[in-house]
Parts: sequence; C-alpha cells; structure tokens
Amino acid sequence: MLGPLGDIVVLDLSRALAGPHAAQMLGDLGARVIKVEHPDGGDESRGWGPPFVGPDHEISTYFLAANRNKQSIAVDLKSPEGKELIERLVAQSDVLVENFRTGVLDRLGFPVARLHELNPRLVVLSITGFGHDGPEGGRPGYDQIAQGEAGLMSLTGPSRDEPYRVGASVADLLAGIHGAYGVVAALYERERTGKGRVVRTSLLAAVTGVHSYHGTAWTVGGQVPGANGNHHASIAPYGAFRCADGMLQIAAANEVQWKKVASLLDIDPHIAKYATNRERFAHRDELIADMEKALAAHDRAHWLARLGEAGVPAGAIRSLDEVYAWEQTRSQGLLVEVDHPVLGTIELPGPPLRFDGLTGMTHTAPPALGQHDGDVLRWLEERER
Repeated sequence: MLGPLGDIVVLDLSRALAGPHAAQMLGDLGARVIKVEHPDGGDESRGWGPPFVGPDHEISTYFLAANRNKQSIAVDLKSPEGKELIERLVAQSDVLVENFRTGVLDRLGFPVARLHELNPRLVVLSITGFGHDGPEGGRPGYDQIAQGEAGLMSLTGPSRDEPYRVGASVADLLAGIHGAYGVVAALYERERTGKGRVVRTSLLAAVTGVHSYHGTAWTVGGQVPGANGNHHASIAPYGAFRCADGMLQIAAANEVQWKKVASLLDIDPHIAKYATNRERFAHRDELIADMEKALAAHDRAHWLARLGEAGVPAGAIRSLDEVYAWEQTRSQGLLVEVDHPVLGTIELPGPPLRFDGLTGMTHTAPPALGQHDGDVLRWLEERER
C-alpha cells in the first residue's frame, strides 16, 4: 500500500514501449500492475536488442527498461479461457492500459462498452500512433515514424537539410507520460462521479504537445522553425561550444548572465551586435566564433569551474556511464536496485518523481514471462470472494 496509488490495480495489456512506460509509471506510484503477455514469446520487446544479458543472453535490456514493478501473466487473448480470465481481471481492476491499433481490442471482444459493462468504474488508457479517429487514425505508429510525421526531426540535427531523430524514443516515452497523467486525472474525477472514462493519447499528440515555442513560432509568428544544431532556437549564447579539449555547454538566458560570460571571455557585452538577445541571435555565428576563440585557451575543467563561480549555467556533455556514476544522479534516486530472478541484484534507471515523507518504498524487477500466473490467480480469487 506504499505510494500515492497504493490501492489501485492496473491491468496492462500493452506492449513495446509507450503503454508499458505508462503502466510502469503507475507502478512507480504504488499501483499493482498486472502485465498480460501472450504465452508465445510475450511482449515483443523481450526480443529487442542488443544488448541481451543473462547466462544464455536471453534477457533484453530494452524490456527491463519499461517493466519494473509489474507482475506477468501469460494469457492468450483469443482463447475462450483467456477471454474469461481478462473479464474477471477487468472486473477487479481500476485501470486498463492498451496500445493496440484502433479496432483490435474491439475485435478481441472488449470494446469500451463491454469493458464498462464489466466494470463501470474502470479507467481505460488507449495509446495509438496517430489518434483513434480522423482520416489517418488507423495507421500503425512507431517512434521514429511519429518523430518525423510530428515535425520533431525537422527541429533536430545540424541543419534544416539534415533532419535527425532524437536519440531516445521520445514519442513513445512522452505518450506514456501523457497517458499516465491522464489516468491519474481520470481516477481523481472518478472520486466525484463514481464512473471511469477513456483517456486517449497518441504518439502524434505527444510530440505535437511539446512543440511549445516552436509551435507558436509558426501558428502566431508565421515562421517555420528548423534545426539549429546544438544551439537554442531563440536565445544566444545558449548551446555547445568548443574549448581546448572538447565541448561544454553554456546557457546565458538573460542579460546578467550574458555580461558574466562576456567578462570571463573578455568580450565587450555592450557593442551593438551583442547588446541584446535579439542582436546576439542575429549575429550568432560571429558570437560563437568569438566565444570559441577565447574558450580555446583552456580546458573544460577550467571553464566549468570559472563559469560555476560566476553563477552562469554551464555543464559537461556526459556519456550514459558517466551520468549513472555521477553522485548527483544517485542522490536523486534515479537508480534503483532490484532483485531479478535470473540476473540477481541489478540497478535500473529509477522513477523521476520523489514524494516528501514517503520512505521505505521498494521496487521489483521486470518479471519473467508468466512469472506471476499463480500469484495473480490466487489474488484474483481472494478479491472475488
């Protein structure tokens, strides 16, 4: 019962990344998450790699990333026995998560009307690629396709002519995040109404939903934004700069910070072309060249120390092994230790939320396929009694 959602049961019918990430977030908040997988291979992400780990190199680290704090049961949704078990679980659950293509859940015999007939209080989270309706609502959606279709790739990369995908699967992950917070809102509403509802999001909606100032540049300003490489689309200086032994990042988001940077690098902050952010952005290439000429005199450690002393936001560009070795990362609970049935004690990337006064909450390892068949059946029978 630890965690804000300690009395909530989530039935996770999803697979791959967007849906499992949403369900994992709910599990991080204390919910009991029952992951339903096909007996033949389970969630397809169990086969995604490299890397694979374990004695026989059969465990996907991809799967491990999205399925902590869950119980796994193996169920064939197309069999009469499987359908009956899902009906029983739906009746005892608070949330159902699915990311099938539009219409698949209906064809399996579980349209929304049937789900709410079984359990009027059920909150259903449905994640699709491009939305459940509209002229292209039935399209299958994968992360990189959505990054391109939703404009993110046009904003990423060294120039407008070289669109890049974001290295992380942000379309999937953002859809999961939006879905989880939509579920929490629907659960709060249920306290007033006594009824569940359907929460819908998509990879398209998730990426479009974080366009932010890039979106208003077009919708209000009439300008189509493009890729700016490692520099900000509206602020200068704000980006990655070369120094004697590599690159560091500097973000001078206001005039006070800019004057501190200029002082450190012996640049006159009052000359016309650098006097305001508008002018600095218009002359950004010249500004970068002037800054890098000065930065070339010393290494990153020197400049990060000097910038830190001056109170200017700056930082290194870390590889992932450096991130997870960094004491600041560990101090924020961003690594959790779990006991895996095959791998033993392992560390996983941890949840991004912390709650004051909530101590003693433990996390469980991503499950083996069907690991909790017996446990879930016993729990279900007890609930039904």
